[in-house]
Amino acid sequence: MTSQPVAAREHVRQEMVADPRVVAAIVSAVHEQVPVYAALDDSRLPEVRAIAAWGLERLLHLWVTDGALEPSDLRRLRGIAAARAADGRPVQAVLRAYRVAATVLTDEIAARAPRLAAADAFALTRMLLTALDTLSEEMTTAYAATDEDLAADRDRALRLLLDDLIAGRHASVGALSDRSARLGVQLPDPYCLLVAEPVGAERPDMALDAATGLLEALAVPGDEVVSSATVRGSRAVLLLPGAAAARAGAVLGARSWRGCAITGESLDRVAVAHRLAADALDTAPAHAHRPGSVLTDADAHVLALLGGHPAAAPDQVARLVLGPLTDPGQRHLMEALTAYIDAGSASAAARVLHLHAQSLRYRLRRIHALTSRDPRDPWQRLTLDIARTIRP
Repeated sequence: MTSQPVAAREHVRQEMVADPRVVAAIVSAVHEQVPVYAALDDSRLPEVRAIAAWGLERLLHLWVTDGALEPSDLRRLRGIAAARAADGRPVQAVLRAYRVAATVLTDEIAARAPRLAAADAFALTRMLLTALDTLSEEMTTAYAATDEDLAADRDRALRLLLDDLIAGRHASVGALSDRSARLGVQLPDPYCLLVAEPVGAERPDMALDAATGLLEALAVPGDEVVSSATVRGSRAVLLLPGAAAARAGAVLGARSWRGCAITGESLDRVAVAHRLAADALDTAPAHAHRPGSVLTDADAHVLALLGGHPAAAPDQVARLVLGPLTDPGQRHLMEALTAYIDAGSASAAARVLHLHAQSLRYRLRRIHALTSRDPRDPWQRLTLDIARTIRP
């Protein structure tokens, strides 16, 4: 076979390159036959069309000239592979897309040259097999290298994502989901945003290593949901699975830290959660921090209400603090709470309600179990008092 262009092949090449329907057919086939590509939105399809057009022209040129992929082609393929790896698109899906494209290319050539000479057909087969083999090797290698780079930069990428969430740069769950998909991560939903600081008079800027160490202490082995940490001045800010809130108090207590864990906000309101937690730590009295526990959404909203800038309506604050006590079936417990707060002691409250003192104390224990707030604790009694006062 001569290295000069073959007239029949060149005629087919020119006809196919000039016909936009060929690229459209390739993109359509990939979109229909490869599930990952079927899920792409319209903003991604122009890139697929551009790659298809480039691949079509290069493969037809190689067929006409009996040529081989050049170093510039390999660099471009590696670049495409790196971009797809960063997007989280599996290498198997990408390679399948190229095989689908090769099939469409073969069908289009056959439609235009039904009596293609045997030598031309063999040249087409040899070119496609060689190109696909080279493409597979180059892309697999590039994927592996990119995965290593992404793993090394994963913590930094997650920290930047958390920084953007705290700053309110993601206005919708859709935008956040798109960025998470590009990073190949699944953010916790429901989540816990924990803002924490060491207990002490001096508050120097926190080192990132300290925040990372706290993150590792709170991590659940084998949990596939991503967690991340960053710092804001003297405080660590952690995005954790919602269940981590139950362990936060014990972990912080062991380190002589205190914190506020917000669990009731949606992912597009991480900035609100951070502001609530940070303001709560700024304004909470010392006796609000109890060993082995952290401030919660309810504490944060009560403190915001006392500061004159509530992030929630009074009825929502009441629901956060009182929880099940707002149910009509728990009216007897609300009466016990009201009597206890107004009378100042269990014995006096029991006399007001014509109950035995032990019955009143049992109801106080039930209130503690249902709300996680002990009416005998000064701070928690204050939050309960505020909630029952502003309750509609």
